[in-house]
Amino acid sequence: MTKKSVPELLSRRAMLRSAVSLGAVALAAPALAQDAFNDLIGSSRRGNWDDQFDANSSRSAVGVVSNNPVLGPEAPTYMQQAIMQYQQIVSNGGWPEVPPSQQRLQIGVSDPSVQALRQRLMISGDLPREAGISSAFDSYVDGALKRFQARHGLPADGVIGEYTLKALNVSAQLRMAQLQTNLIRIQTMAGDLGQRHVMVNIPAASIEAVENNRVVLRNTAVVGRASRPTHIINSKIYEIILNPYWTAPRSIVEKDIVPLMQKDPTYLERNNIRLLDGRGQEVSPQTVDWFAPKAPNLMFRQDPGKNNAMSSTKINFHNPNNEYMHDTPQQGLFNKLMRFESSGCVRVQNVRDLTTWMLRDTPGWSRQEIERVIASRVNTPIKLSTEIPVYFVYITAWSAKDGVVQFRDDIYGNDGNAELALNTTNTQEQPSGSIGEDLLPRN
Repeated sequence: MTKKSVPELLSRRAMLRSAVSLGAVALAAPALAQDAFNDLIGSSRRGNWDDQFDANSSRSAVGVVSNNPVLGPEAPTYMQQAIMQYQQIVSNGGWPEVPPSQQRLQIGVSDPSVQALRQRLMISGDLPREAGISSAFDSYVDGALKRFQARHGLPADGVIGEYTLKALNVSAQLRMAQLQTNLIRIQTMAGDLGQRHVMVNIPAASIEAVENNRVVLRNTAVVGRASRPTHIINSKIYEIILNPYWTAPRSIVEKDIVPLMQKDPTYLERNNIRLLDGRGQEVSPQTVDWFAPKAPNLMFRQDPGKNNAMSSTKINFHNPNNEYMHDTPQQGLFNKLMRFESSGCVRVQNVRDLTTWMLRDTPGWSRQEIERVIASRVNTPIKLSTEIPVYFVYITAWSAKDGVVQFRDDIYGNDGNAELALNTTNTQEQPSGSIGEDLLPRN
């Protein structure tokens, strides 16, 4: 992709603003809209659409990724620009509703509802106007839909499923209100966050490692379910524990481990969970009456290792909720559609990359040394030479320097409108439990 000069970029932006206005005309008068499309396509100022919109669907989704952080001193300005953009869309009539189809809408399909889909994606800036209006779900629509899905935190598969359709049919006015709500949240975090800091965006189930106001590392996360939400936190990371022990809370012992032992007396041994008395002496599980009215008054501690509930790493920060960030042996959770399944703690994919970055300024902790210690399975607490600020935030809409506007499901219903909670967590919902419930080994 070639770099554009400032005049070219301004012309492009002006043309896009004009295109937004034309979208409203398309809704009111199809014939007039087609004339507008023809004029736009024939315009000498329209630029090369393939610079930003490629029929290659993979580029459309990748183009959403930015090294600009969600938070930062410039974030409110980007949000204000996005709000102005959506105000223009709203004033021009918004976008059409995409009707459900009797067939699966994906590349190669021809269906009347694709016409509304094309208009919808054009007005939001995901589809170039030169693609025209037709019933064909072609490569342009495929790439545009994947771009839309990526902007909304949905799997960029180019297929209109239940959640994609819901996201498409949230009105422009409601999206504008969502941006305004999140502008206030972002403005409160516009100060000095630290040269190096970690940001966990709960609705996005995503982690940013930020340095000098640039994202140097992104990690996928699993955060708290609606019944056990992850708390908003401004704190500092002070310790990383490699090969952590996991101590089961009393509630987990009573509700889960004891019944499991009643069914399978080998459960503790298979999961490397030891019983310790008040003096720290190990107690054999065979000496315990697992059918007694009360659970044994013992510590249930899981040894470090690959089966440990926190796997290789635990990241500690100051907070009153007994929450922390940690690795997990259940790596398949990161591939799920929606990752709101924990009891408040934050599971981190590729946690060793994040750990290496955090320990960069702590002498003696290269990536090689981290890997060596993990392989040893020896419990090793590490105090950071300099504590790193960490922010758990609730941001469901944001915009970066590149002008790409992002939206996420309002998973905890904090945005004030039920339509913004797309109910993507329904299939993930579990009964309320303790903070440690999500860590219970199930082997």
